[in-house]
Amino acid sequence: MAEKEKKELIIIGAGPGGYAAAFRAADLGIKVTLIDPEVNPGGVCLYRGCIPSKALLHLSQVKQEAEKAAEWGLKFEEPEIDLKKIRKWKESVVKKLTQGLGQLSKSRKVEYIKGHAYFKSDEILVVEPGDGEKTEMGFENIILATGSENISLPGVEIDHKYILDSTDALELKEIPESLLVIGGGYIGLEMGSVYAALGSKVSVAEMTAGFLPGADRDLVKVFEKEQPFEELYFSTKVEKLELKDKKVQVKLKPEDGKAQEKKFDKVLIAIGRQPQTKSLKLENCGLETNSDGFIEVDSKRRTGKKNIFAIGDLTGEPLLAHKATHEGRVAAEAIAMDDGAAYDPRSIPAIVFTNPQIAWCGLTSGEAKEKEMQVEILKFPWSASGRAVAIGQPNGITKLIVEKETGRILGGAVAGYNAGNMIMEISLAIEMAATAEDIALSIHPHPTLSETIMEAAEIYSSSPTHISR
Repeated sequence: MAEKEKKELIIIGAGPGGYAAAFRAADLGIKVTLIDPEVNPGGVCLYRGCIPSKALLHLSQVKQEAEKAAEWGLKFEEPEIDLKKIRKWKESVVKKLTQGLGQLSKSRKVEYIKGHAYFKSDEILVVEPGDGEKTEMGFENIILATGSENISLPGVEIDHKYILDSTDALELKEIPESLLVIGGGYIGLEMGSVYAALGSKVSVAEMTAGFLPGADRDLVKVFEKEQPFEELYFSTKVEKLELKDKKVQVKLKPEDGKAQEKKFDKVLIAIGRQPQTKSLKLENCGLETNSDGFIEVDSKRRTGKKNIFAIGDLTGEPLLAHKATHEGRVAAEAIAMDDGAAYDPRSIPAIVFTNPQIAWCGLTSGEAKEKEMQVEILKFPWSASGRAVAIGQPNGITKLIVEKETGRILGGAVAGYNAGNMIMEISLAIEMAATAEDIALSIHPHPTLSETIMEAAEIYSSSPTHISR
């Protein structure tokens, strides 16, 4: 084993949190060592998550929009699907972005090590570059940013051929005739939507009573009106998966009914993600995870050890790339400056990139009801939006949740076409402590979907132009 050296700052994991922390710390004059198994920064998000999935979802949406245009008199021939070319395009997107991050890393003089790392003690790290030789490193500070991993069904082996995880699904090796998605959360809905658009008969099995557990039902209904799936098995437990004659036989047990068996060409397990801490050997440095598997941190993302920080999916919900990026910058500033920034967001937007999209931020209607808060819920239907009707997207809703007495924006949501690009106006309003009147008095351009936010706000203290109070 090579002789150990002491690093100023080591970051384990080069996903959106890790590389953001590395770049910010380097900009602040810290010598950074960034360790990750991939050849360039990017993490799960760029290599096997956010970016490739959104590339495929965009392709799916183009196909769906072309089909919808036939209703308006613009008919296209049935598209020819070239999987090899689609995969090549998707991989080119990933390659371009990750190589770009590699160049940014070099330009900031970040030392990048391709390999794995874990604790030997609370002062020493063992690094395995993959060439068989282990290296020990000391550190002044360390940021843990190893992200999360797929959760598997108990007792079910993912063979990556018939029973898939989200990484397998993104490889797009073939389009099965039938596909069962286990899990009605955002990963299951997004990947299920891709395969449905490309020709699979996709069914969904979900343990709860509907799609997207935890999301407000009025938002989910917008997606339900246009959802592309064949069969839906809600309040249903998957009791058994068995490979028979090159098909997967699935035993489905409804909450209030008799178990039934169905056969599918492929099954995708998408029941969620969990923090990836096992590889770090936290026990060797005296750190423990809480009952949910997360590492406890303070507002500066510092753990119980003053020079060990943790960010991103390791530190709790929501498991989102942009949350990790923000935490990474906070941790870097806390290390570089005594009075560095603190993690104190009032709003973290969440987006489900289905077609139509669903996005929300801040307080939800469900949370407001549960906490018995005095709020007003302001809803503007897209059927009253000139822009939405003109582009054939009247199935949508914009919602604001405001404090009843003051009109302050506490939460909001958009469900419909391009919702993900609209949600930030509401999120900024929450962060800035804006009121419904502030939004209502801000002149929005016409005709745009953003007007629906203004008109929802007008409901609070005046009369919206395009709907009756």
